[in-house]
Amino acid sequence: MLTQRLTHPQILEALAAAGHGSKVLLTDANYPASTTLGDNAEQVYLNLAPGRPTVTETLEVILTAIPVESAAVMTPPSGPEPPVFSEFRALLPRDIELEELGRYEFYEAASEPDVCLQIITGEQRIFANILLTIGVVMPR
Repeated sequence: MLTQRLTHPQILEALAAAGHGSKVLLTDANYPASTTLGDNAEQVYLNLAPGRPTVTETLEVILTAIPVESAAVMTPPSGPEPPVFSEFRALLPRDIELEELGRYEFYEAASEPDVCLQIITGEQRIFANILLTIGVVMPR
């Protein structure tokens, strides 16, 4: 039995096979996951019920398993910043700034060959998608 917070076998397997520069996509329930899946990405459906789990709950656990060197979000074409972005910032390491990408630019980045894992959540808030780049694990 594992003693860490992340226990999902399929997610653990995908992260264990990933390396520095590999990317992990966490999506809301509106994301077109089936049509934007990258060639190398493992797809995991966590969308148990509407709103469960949220993308931020999922992010919180994923961050216990991998170092993150950068993060990108999908921004709306106009209007205020989605409130979920402040939650992303609160969970990510302080030195990580959110790179803002337009909708189609985000879809393109999220379907590149370096995306190793796509996790679909039950998140109902719009624009609650985040693309993480895995950082380096320093020697102990």
